[in-house]
Amino acid sequence: MQIETERLILKRPKLADVPTLFQFLGNPEAMAFTQVDASMRDCRRRVAVHERQRRRHGYAPWTIRLRDGERIIGWGGLYDDPFDSGWGVELGYFFHPDAWGQGYASELAGAALAFADWTLGLPSVTAFAHPDNAGSQRVLDKAGFKVVRFLPDMDRLWYERKRPRAGYA
Repeated sequence: MQIETERLILKRPKLADVPTLFQFLGNPEAMAFTQVDASMRDCRRRVAVHERQRRRHGYAPWTIRLRDGERIIGWGGLYDDPFDSGWGVELGYFFHPDAWGQGYASELAGAALAFADWTLGLPSVTAFAHPDNAGSQRVLDKAGFKVVRFLPDMDRLWYERKRPRAGYA
């Protein structure tokens, strides 16, 4: 299954995508506000673990590709964090620096939340943003997330978005 938006194609990642994903998931600048993969092996493991969850739950991060040429520019979507569980279904997104500032994260968020609301029927989705990551905070605010509270032990703002009632999307 893939999802298409105005400018993006969201596809299930393949292990063959890992070298391209590692260009930003392993880049300390691109991942300044979150966990950076130290090696290609770590990146492969991250993708594989999430794919196991897709088989179990029906959702996991997608590769984010441009419709024009299908170049991979990011990785993200919905997931139950297999490395830090207990937060419910989360929205996360990670982009190559060349893709920053072009509205792709907001486009992904809209598609992922529509999938959460209307395909999965989830009552809510959570997200996290580092207090210094103003761009991610703007994406979450625009997508209808509200700050629950600051989590000092994680140094993150914890966000939640409730599913809109039918007819009030």
